[in-house]
Order: sequence, then C-alpha cells, then structure tokens
Amino acid sequence: MFEVFLDTETTGLSFKEGHKIVELACIETKDLIPTHKTFHKLINPKRNIPEDAFKIHGYSEKFLSNKEIFSNVADEFLEFIKGKKLIIHNANFDVGFLNGELGALNKDLINKNFVIDSLEVARNKYPGMSNSLDSLCKKFNIDLSRRTKHNALLDCELLREVYINLVGVKEPKFNLTNNFGENITFSKKEKLYSKKVIDITDEELKSHNKFLKSEIKKNFY
Repeated sequence: MFEVFLDTETTGLSFKEGHKIVELACIETKDLIPTHKTFHKLINPKRNIPEDAFKIHGYSEKFLSNKEIFSNVADEFLEFIKGKKLIIHNANFDVGFLNGELGALNKDLINKNFVIDSLEVARNKYPGMSNSLDSLCKKFNIDLSRRTKHNALLDCELLREVYINLVGVKEPKFNLTNNFGENITFSKKEKLYSKKVIDITDEELKSHNKFLKSEIKKNFY
C-alpha cells in the first residue's frame, strides 16, 4: 500500500478569503517505509504575503515572485498522489486549500475517502491534550532542532515519524525469502536441529575412560 505524507504552507487561514498556497510537499511511502520519491514545489501565490504568514514560513513575495504558479504544477501533483492514501495533519485545512486551487482550475478534487487526518488519530488516542505536530514530536522524542520555521517538506518528514508512533509501528516489516523467491515459513512441529546420532567405537570409549582416570588429577577451578 502506497501512502503520501502531505503538507502545505499558505498566505493565510482560508482559501475562501483569497489566500493561496505558497509551498506544497509530499513524501511517498510504501507500508510507511520511504520510497525516496518526493513532490516539492514553492509556488508564487500572485498576491501579497501577510506579515503573520511570513513569520511562520519565512517566504516573502520577492522570494516567491519567480516560482511556478499553482496551475503549472497541478497536473504533476495529481499524478503523484493518484491512487494513494494521503496522510495529513489537520487535513481539513490542507485539503480545503488544495481543492480550492484545483476547483478553480476545473481539475479533479481530492477525494476525502483517501485522506487520513493524523490530528484526528492523535485526538482519539490522547483526548484533552495538545496534539499539534510540535507537541507530538516532543511527546515521541522526535528531533525538532531543524524546525526553526514551518517548512512543508520537513513537516512531512516529521509527520511520518509521528504517525508511525501514533499507530504503533516501530520497525519496518521485512519480507524474508529464500533464493527461489518463496516465503520461508516454519511449522511448530518442524525440528531444525540434526537428529543423526554418532556412535563411538569401543576403542574410543576405553581411551576416554583412561584419560579421566589418569590424566585429570586436580581441580583446575
């Protein structure tokens, strides 16, 4: 099963209020193990960046002015996530922006049936507690030293580590196969030790008894 950990950075809190996406990042995994395939775009929102938003992600209008606009990356993004489970922290926020941008271009919208909201998973597991990405990273002792600003690609990496802890998958699952590509299975009834008994000769037995009587004359310990 392929998954995509997804995050965005924006100019504000609501697409309906005219805000836009400025960064879109996705990390692909298979059974939560990274495939090393990523989708990462900085996007020119073609509007001003409010000071509050700049303080969060650090992307200025000048910095984004020569980046691609969303319409130029939409098809590549949709192809990257096609048929994959999307894991997003506070999914309503990101999906709201993405479907707003995609809808304005008459593109296919993200089907929420393919979305897992890790914030909801955390709230169900730890009700009444702070379940922000920062708080969960601290809870699971995940290194936050690189997170001086919000960065969508880094947040995807952190989210993967958080999600693994949330669902209790500590180690990747390895498929052990033999040289013929067949799964190796062992029955409880199978004995993997040798049953062959080696008989000793009368001469070897006499020599051993002689050694015990004549050679071992003191306690070595």
